[in-house]
Amino acid sequence: MKETSFIKQNKEKWEKFEKLYESQSHDPEELSDLYMDITEDLSYAQTFYKRRTVRVYLNGLAQRVYTGVHKQKSDSRGKLWTVWTKSLPLEIYRSRKNLLFALITFLIYAAIGAFNTHIEPNFLSSVVGEGYVQRTLDNIANGNPLAVYQQDDQLGMFLNITTNNLKVAFLTFFAGFFLTLGTHLLLFYNGVMLGSFQYFFHTKGLLITSFLGIWIHGAFEISAIVLAGGAGITAGNGLLFPHSYTRLQSLQLSTKRGLKIMMSLIPFIIMAGFLESFVTANYQELPDWSKWILILFSFSLILFYYVLYPIYVARKHPELIANEEVVNVKPRKKFSYYQIRNIGEILTDSTRIYRAYFAIFMKAISWTALPLALSLVAYQGYNHYDQQQTEYWFDWASQLEMMLGYSFNNLGDYLVIFGWTLVFTLIYVSVYWAMDAQEKAFSWNSFWSFTRKKFLGVWLANLILTIIVFTSNWGWMFFWLLLIPFVLLNPAVAALDKGPFRKLWSKGFFVSTKHWGKSIVLLIILIIITFIAMQPIAFIFSIHEGWNDEPLVRDLLDMITGFIKRVTQIYTDDFIFPANIVRQLFYLFYIFFLMPLLVVITGLGFYNVREAEEATGLRKEFELFGKRSRLRETETDFE
Repeated sequence: MKETSFIKQNKEKWEKFEKLYESQSHDPEELSDLYMDITEDLSYAQTFYKRRTVRVYLNGLAQRVYTGVHKQKSDSRGKLWTVWTKSLPLEIYRSRKNLLFALITFLIYAAIGAFNTHIEPNFLSSVVGEGYVQRTLDNIANGNPLAVYQQDDQLGMFLNITTNNLKVAFLTFFAGFFLTLGTHLLLFYNGVMLGSFQYFFHTKGLLITSFLGIWIHGAFEISAIVLAGGAGITAGNGLLFPHSYTRLQSLQLSTKRGLKIMMSLIPFIIMAGFLESFVTANYQELPDWSKWILILFSFSLILFYYVLYPIYVARKHPELIANEEVVNVKPRKKFSYYQIRNIGEILTDSTRIYRAYFAIFMKAISWTALPLALSLVAYQGYNHYDQQQTEYWFDWASQLEMMLGYSFNNLGDYLVIFGWTLVFTLIYVSVYWAMDAQEKAFSWNSFWSFTRKKFLGVWLANLILTIIVFTSNWGWMFFWLLLIPFVLLNPAVAALDKGPFRKLWSKGFFVSTKHWGKSIVLLIILIIITFIAMQPIAFIFSIHEGWNDEPLVRDLLDMITGFIKRVTQIYTDDFIFPANIVRQLFYLFYIFFLMPLLVVITGLGFYNVREAEEATGLRKEFELFGKRSRLRETETDFE
């Protein structure tokens, strides 16, 4: 049957369905019958009109009717109750191994803290600072060992403590995205601090006193940190161990699961802040039996909701355990480069291409550019060992200067700059190869074949960019921003176009000049994206004056490196060096994840200008002229 006949035959029935559905009162049973008719029409359309509008229309109509059939009166309180009694416990049960792993590692870290304090009584000073330890010793001498929890403004104390605890918990969770390493570092720091702190009171004969005071609120607070660590490991493992999913699908699923666990912790974190501000503050006035009851009740509640109850729900609803939400990721398809895009479309399609071919080009980058970059970072650590013994006003600026070699202090810096030109070229070549090949699976033969042909041209084109960037200072940033677009697309032309190098060299300048206005806007947008993405580890208010100076606002990297310094200073006088190396590794991580997006943007910029000047896509349309079916769309319609 022709499509027009099919529509004419069923048009009145479909219109009746729509009117019935949109009416204020409709019978779900009648809608159910109509739904069966519509699905039959949809099945027919999917078979014979696979790529026609009628199929899309029927699919939308069927979804609306399906919603009407299964529509239930909303009850926000009932939904909230279901979330807390079924949805969250099931997520906790699915993540039980990660939560248990977080608990075991935290206890091991606490044991390490206690053992180190046993061996070295001054160990606690390196963890929490000498000032805090001295203040605690003064409080012990005054007969009030936990006086630090007693403040006049209890409401202000509650708000500050709760805010800080929420920040620590969510940092512990989000640090899991750094391959779970950040979560382990924060669990290690908190575990060591807890173990050394409790053992410190044991050495003063106040273990029970401190236990009954601290754990009134600590039962909820410490449990929340451990569970947040388990949630962070759950999220990070999605990237590390995708199993049968793509890494993107696995990361999305694991992130949702981890976030659900984090949401369940918020009431307990608030309760911990309340207990610390209004109950622990009066610990001396409370009888011991009341403290024991509070502590046991708190631990019992945590044990019930995060251990026993999830097991009960899982056994009651075994069919729901594996019933996970499936992430709707569109299947990878070949992208059409034969079209003229505006700035918004370039950004949107660049993001899509980045996501689609991330695993492909990142594998090439990981085995080629990354080892070389790590070698250069290690060499610069040795080359600038003296400078690495301090923290700088803006750490990220000074560390990048040393990493990349553009401080120009010695011959080694010039050699390192040359090495980085190779690193950047390998990143560019890897991404351009993925865009050009548009393959679903990685192939070393294809990659090396492309690299042999294009590497030198891309390196020479990149060399101009390197000279402009590395010879400019911050005062010339405005002129630097205006100049770079004139050569920004040269590497893309060298990699993605065909012809002799001399022709491609001159064409690169022509294409870059044609795209100059859009390139400036795209560069500004990319700078803003980079600035926002860097805030967790290079916060604008995180300014240091010296190694022992507290920044105005600490970022995540300040917390991690601060912990590393406190631990390593026990074993070496050069304790700032490893902290700065960790900073450089984080910056390297961001370079390798953000630069490919710039490369994709330059690739689409090249295709944009080529299509405007050469009409490659239009010529291809002429080649397909006469090949289309008049009755049914074919694959040639989507080339």
